[in-house]
Amino acid sequence: MHQKSEGLIQVEDLELAYGENLVLKQVSFQLIKGTCLVVMGGSGCGKSTLLKAMVGLLAPVDGKVFIAGKDLWDSNHTERATILRKFGVLFQGGALWSSMTVFENVALPLETYTDLKEGEVREIVRYKLSLVGLGGFESFYPSELSGGMRKRAGLARAMALDPEILFFDEPSAGLDPITSKRLDDLINELKESSGISFVVVTHELASIFEIADHSIFLDAEERTLLESGDPKSLVYNSNNPKVVDFLTRNA
Repeated sequence: MHQKSEGLIQVEDLELAYGENLVLKQVSFQLIKGTCLVVMGGSGCGKSTLLKAMVGLLAPVDGKVFIAGKDLWDSNHTERATILRKFGVLFQGGALWSSMTVFENVALPLETYTDLKEGEVREIVRYKLSLVGLGGFESFYPSELSGGMRKRAGLARAMALDPEILFFDEPSAGLDPITSKRLDDLINELKESSGISFVVVTHELASIFEIADHSIFLDAEERTLLESGDPKSLVYNSNNPKVVDFLTRNA
């Protein structure tokens, strides 16, 4: 299995498609350990498609995805399963099981993938829920929670197995500005306190400027990565009008 030694995630010349429909081509970037990478761009530019390739859900047409030096898509089933254990994923809406309580949702990965005893699972679940500000909500069902609380419960579940990398797909979608800001603050706190690395797909400007250490900009027309860098710097230093327009819209 081919290996690389650069960033925690290293993407090289990635090409993605659904059948004959080319979505992205010649996409290269890296995620540095302990940082937050934001994947940004307008609707239909391939943000979520790129995320799927990075978390093992969509095989590339061409190119490489290295995770901690190991080639995700040039590995056998056992090797890939080991790589994927480094991940936690928060899907849009939180994707919680509606028939399970918050406690049961967060406990599920621990019960499925570890041999921990019931008391140990209970302790970890309560700790993870306390980290996201949901201590005391263990017995609530998702339908009894606000949108922001469901996102935080989904985050607690994504963190259950102590991942090295957390992937978020539009975490602020459907949230009011105050709740969205709290989620951004939580991402920054977890990055600083736990050393977790983040890949966040979003088009929300407030979140982009709040959480991103680095960013990549995807374009639907060119079907590729147009620009990368700190978004605060790109506002002033990018020579690409599409990037500047995106980052200064409604400003």
